[in-house]
Amino acid sequence: MHPKCKEAKNKDGKKPYDVFLESHDELLKATEKWTKDIAHYYITVASLILTIMFAAIFTIPAAKGQQIGETIYADEKIFFSFVYGDVMCIFMSAFSLLFFIRIHSLRYTDIDFLDGLPVMLQAGLTLLTGSIGLLMATFYNALSMILVGHPSKYKVILGPVVMLCAFPMILLLTYQMRFVYRTLSLQ
Repeated sequence: MHPKCKEAKNKDGKKPYDVFLESHDELLKATEKWTKDIAHYYITVASLILTIMFAAIFTIPAAKGQQIGETIYADEKIFFSFVYGDVMCIFMSAFSLLFFIRIHSLRYTDIDFLDGLPVMLQAGLTLLTGSIGLLMATFYNALSMILVGHPSKYKVILGPVVMLCAFPMILLLTYQMRFVYRTLSLQ
């Protein structure tokens, strides 16, 4: 809209922005419901990932015949990759959880939909996608630590696991790219 027309009033004395808000009131309510539902589902997913990864750091896979609590690290690179991935996954899922809780607790005014809400939703989704990717990588590292003493089973088991873990991530990234494109094209 031309800047001069923003302050112009119609025959009822209303500005264009006021007319827009009145005519799109139902859309605002429907979008609020959709956003709260989506945030609720993502809160559940982020909480599950956070819980699983928090438990995983305290149950590090050990070699056969070891006591609980003592771990022999056959390959330190795999072990540190496991720990780093787990810790980063915890932080990413915790931050995404905070974004989605913030989205869930917004007042949902028209200004929220213009400024903060799309950015918060996209940041939360990006962090959640990253935490899911790290969850898959940490799962792979845990399997590698378990199978390190069995070279014949190593390639037979880990090859299909990599392909099976990559498939959901590709689907998720495809979905998220379409969502990002739609979100950015609306602004």
